[in-house]
Amino acid sequence: MNAKAKFVSTLLKYTFGLVPIVAGLDKFTNILVDWTTYSSPGLMDLLPITTAVFMGIVGVIEIGAGILVLVKPSIGALVVSAWLVLIALTLIISGQYLDVAVRDVVMAIGAFSLAKLSKTTTT
Repeated sequence: MNAKAKFVSTLLKYTFGLVPIVAGLDKFTNILVDWTTYSSPGLMDLLPITTAVFMGIVGVIEIGAGILVLVKPSIGALVVSAWLVLIALTLIISGQYLDVAVRDVVMAIGAFSLAKLSKTTTT
């Protein structure tokens, strides 16, 4: 891998590793945003748990995904990419926060790109 590709890969690795960890931790503190506002009321009505508990579970998943990106980017980046697509689909189905859904799709493409770049470094 050439130096430019290595730089981009490293930048993406830390971005898609650290941002999910920070967002996951924030699910427990709501310092950045009140995450419960992003939950779909229809989805929450189907679940036997509160929105706060659901966001806690989401936070743990995001922290785990971020750590996986830092340890094994070729796999972790695919997990983060899929997670972002699922979030975007949930927002699209709810009809709310469509701007965030678009942003999450763009970030999913970036995470997918990291997964592809990471696979080229291991061969």
